[in-house]
Formats: sequence, structure tokens, C-alpha cells
Amino acid sequence: MEKGEEKTLFLPSQEVVNQANVKEYDQLYLYSLDQPEAFWAEQAEQLSWYKKWDKVLDKSDPPFFKWFEGAKTNIILNAIDRHQSSATRNKLAVIWEGEPGDSRTYSYHALNREVSQFANILKSMGVKKGDVVTIYMPQIPEQLFAMLACAKIGAAHSVVYGGFSHEALADRINDANSRVVITADGGYRRGKVVEMKSVVNKAMELSPTMEICITVKRTGIDVYMENDRDYWYHDLKSLPIASSKCETEVMDSSDMLFLLYTSGSTGKPKALVHTHGGYSVYTASTHKMVFDIKPEDRYWCAADPGWITGHSYIVYGPLINGSTIMLYEGAPNHPYPDRWWKMVEKYGINILYTSPTAIRGLMRFGDSWPNRNDISSLRLLGSVGEPINAEAWNWFHKVVGRGKCPIMDTWWQTETGGFVIAPLPITPLKPGSATKPFFGNDLAVVDDAGKEVPNGEEGTLVIKTPWPGMAKSVFNDPQRFIETYWEKYKKQGWYHTGDSAKKDEDGYFWIIGRNDDVIKVSGYRLGSAEIEGVMARHPAIAESAAIALPHNLKGNAIHITAVLRSNYKPSKELEHELMVHMEEHLGKIARPEAIQFADVLPKTRSGKIMRRLLKSRALGLPDGDLSTMEE
Repeated sequence: MEKGEEKTLFLPSQEVVNQANVKEYDQLYLYSLDQPEAFWAEQAEQLSWYKKWDKVLDKSDPPFFKWFEGAKTNIILNAIDRHQSSATRNKLAVIWEGEPGDSRTYSYHALNREVSQFANILKSMGVKKGDVVTIYMPQIPEQLFAMLACAKIGAAHSVVYGGFSHEALADRINDANSRVVITADGGYRRGKVVEMKSVVNKAMELSPTMEICITVKRTGIDVYMENDRDYWYHDLKSLPIASSKCETEVMDSSDMLFLLYTSGSTGKPKALVHTHGGYSVYTASTHKMVFDIKPEDRYWCAADPGWITGHSYIVYGPLINGSTIMLYEGAPNHPYPDRWWKMVEKYGINILYTSPTAIRGLMRFGDSWPNRNDISSLRLLGSVGEPINAEAWNWFHKVVGRGKCPIMDTWWQTETGGFVIAPLPITPLKPGSATKPFFGNDLAVVDDAGKEVPNGEEGTLVIKTPWPGMAKSVFNDPQRFIETYWEKYKKQGWYHTGDSAKKDEDGYFWIIGRNDDVIKVSGYRLGSAEIEGVMARHPAIAESAAIALPHNLKGNAIHITAVLRSNYKPSKELEHELMVHMEEHLGKIARPEAIQFADVLPKTRSGKIMRRLLKSRALGLPDGDLSTMEE
């Protein structure tokens, strides 16, 4: 956050305010903090339940909070079943396009049929309530059907992103004790087939629990299939077992819905457990309010269902709200950099929710690609995954949003289940700030002792109150859940996010980055995201990554790896110019020790920059676990 940047305000248009689902924030937010159980009960009343709750929140065993205790539900009751007896039944639920250009659509009626058939296939394979089914697939409709089918019969799904190595996949299968895995022969990415069944075959060799693999034929490549273990999905679907009628399992509100693994720079990945009741209420509420969802909207969250963003805001939140979802299999710039903009025009997309990494990547190709397509259907934009630098925010707003689309910059985590800090369409926006807390969330920026730091000063972001979307625990490891998220501020009973942040005088939150992505130079703390944001202001920079390396005098010095825009070439002169640029915009303390130019930055498959890898290579240390790294 450059000095003065927190003063820049983008006010919503009167048209946006007039059509907003929520027309007032301050009073409703205060009410949600003052009477949280009443507020969340009101949100829950908008959903269907087999049996209502006895208690909105059971706080008897913190931090293992139970929401809507005593209620009977299943997320499928709200995501699919209740739409079958309404006008939504014949509405489009899913519009899908494959990278080669093939496409399919499904109404809510057709979605129910597909999910019921998949659910009956899983039951025929012995999958029952409480089992964990591992899903390792490309972005095809069957990935959604598989997730929803697991939920329908009371099994939990563990979706593993379809680019992980066989070792990483095996680790997650074994940890979850899965005996069934669902995959595809492969998928398409940048014009090439990405093999998946072959990866699963290797993983099964390392997985003693694995008994059955169901494979969707997507690409037609040759794959090895073992008798009595491997089954083609289309073969199973043609059998009498795949009936289109299947009862939805009645679940307790706090029963497990899914596991989702989060990977850190060290330690084995941990599986966060999310539940049917609280998660349903939270994802539906946040999705509807923040994205101002209307019945006619065509909504595109351009994430992958394999990450929490996909779970909450491709699959569950939108389906509960009866939205029409766009799903795309491939790369945003294949075969040309306007692939996304062509689809926005073709399908009349109203809302586009994506990551700063994707925005910067497309910005690199210039304005002409979005400008050659009619993307005037867009009315809201969104950003997720990391703090968005002002340069990318302004490009997204001006070029993609044509200056009229508010940007919903959201901060949240796998652990939170849904948005924790996010604007509403009526919120005045500040580029780079996720703005204010979503209803019911009491947040603070504190020091290590738990004392709130003054406005404008950096500290650790904490959540003071429980919220319905929160993870129930770490799968089979409650102690790790306590130690990771609750131990540091145990006395206060606060959730420790692990992110550093600032709050400005208007109450807007600015996420700086992970606490372990904070660089301390001569006693001053600088966030890597903050440094990279200033770098991005220079016209030569497409994106960059800042790390700290040891320095005899300063303790640490800033080292930057930078990717240049296509019309710039690396040189000593440019390196010097960028150093001066950093000094001018962030102060002498932020002058990098060195700037290295690269064609690409190492990233995880979810688009996050692997700064630890840059650091270990600079120090001549081993690379460590690269299972999360994109190709």
C-alpha cells in the first residue's frame, strides 16, 4: 500500500446501488456482531432443512464449534433437490466448454439425473455414508457430478487437483483412507493431453487402501485398465445399477461433507474437514450477497473445482442459489489470449471471478485482446487468491470492466470455507484492499501479544468470532487443528489466520501476505505482496516475486525475480531503473539488493508464487517438495 493509495476511492454507480440485493452495510454488520446467532438463523431460514436446529451455535467445546446443532440436512437438498419442484428445474445449471471447443449444457433437472446416476454407481461399488472418495479429474462436468454424488449418499469427497504427482496423490489417498478413486483418462491443457489415469495407476501402487478406480473417457488416449479394479464410467452408466432415481441421505448438520488438503512450505499436507450445515449457509450467503446474484445471471468462477474457491464458488454456493455456472477446461490464453473474452461474449457471462495471477497474465498481452470482443454483458468482477496490486486492479476495472464493473476483491482461506473480508457491490472500493469484513465476522490486526496495533501499522490478522463456514477440524488430527490455528491466541480464543495485514482509518483491511512472506530489512517489515505491487507499477513489469536473503548489515536484503512485458529486454540499465523506482515509491529501505530477470515465475497449480523455491535456489539449498508446482 503506497502512501496515499488508501485514499483512492471508486464509488459504485447509482445503477449498481439501485439493483443491489443488500443496500446497506454498516447497520446490518453491527447487528450481525451484536446478535450473531439471530443473524445466522435468518440466513439459514432461506434454505431448506429436513429438521430445523435446536441450537444455532454450540460453543461448549472450543475451537470445535458446531453450527445448527440438531438440524438434519444434506447440502444436496439445497443445491439440487429443492430446485426440482420450482421454476429452476428447467434452468441451465452448468455451461461447459472444453479446451478443444466442445461444449455441453445441463439443466437443474439434467444435473439431478446425472448426479443420481453417479451416486447409484458409487453405492454399487460399496461406497457408504462416512467413506472418503478421492477425485482426481480435469475440469469436466463429471468432476462436479462426482463431488455432488458423494455428498448425496453421505460420503465425503477429497478432490485432489488434477495436476499433482502420483506421490502427492498417493499421500492424500492414504491419509484419507480412500478405497475408491474417480479420474479421467486425461484432460486438455494448452493443446496437449495431460494424462491422469496413468498418474492414478502409479498412485494406486503406493496406496494399500485403494480398491476401485472409476475412469471417465475424455481424450481417448490408451490407458492401462486392470480387471476387477478399473471401470469405465460410460460402461457403468449403461448398466441397470445407474438408475436416475436416488434418495438423498439425511445428514446431521455437523457431518463431514468434504476433505480438502492444504499444502504448506513444510510439513505434510493437512486435510481440513467441512460440514453440511454451516458450510451450506455460509457459502450461499456470501455468494448471494457479495456477487449480488440475480436469477438471470450467468456466473463464471474461473478457478478449478480442486481448490476451495472451486468448491465454494463454482459448485456449492452457486448451485444452492440456483445460478447458471460457467465451467471451462483449459488455459486462459489458448489458442489466443482472448479465449476468456470470446467465452464471455459467446455465453453472455455477467460475473467473472478470477485470480490476480490470471489478470496479470492476460494484462501482459495488452488491451487489444479484450477490446476486440463484446464483453459488455459483464456487470461484476471478482478477485481471489492473493492481494491484487493496484496496476492489475486498474487494468481489470478499466479494460475488462469498461470502468463500470465493481471488483469484489475477496480475502478468505481453505479453512474459512467462504469470504471473510469482501466488499458488497455498494461498497466504495480502494484498489488493493479487500475492504471490510463480511457480516458476522469480528476481525482485528494485532501484535504477538494480542494487542490491537494502531491504524496503518502492520500486524497479524485474527478472527475473534466463530462463523458458520469454518472448518470443523483437521481430519484425524484435532491437535494439529488447535496448534496451527488456535494456539497462538489461545487466551483470547481467536483464530490465527497466519496473514499479516493493516487496517486504515476508514476500517478497510489491506492484506500484506503470509507472515512467512514478510521480509524484515534492518528491523523494518515489508510484505512481499507490497513490494511486488510497487514493482508492478513500472511499465516494464508483468509480474515479480520478492524474497529475503541474508545480508551482513541489514539482516536480510530484498531480492526480486521479475518477468518483463514483451516489449522490454533485460539490461543492467533497466535493473538500475527498477531499483530507483522501488526507492521512489516505497522508500530507500525497499531498494532491492538485486533484480533477476526470468521468463516465468515458479508457481503452484493454484497460481501462487513459490517464493520458498526461489529462496532455496538462491541459497543453493535443495528444492524440497515440488508436487504442488505447475508444469
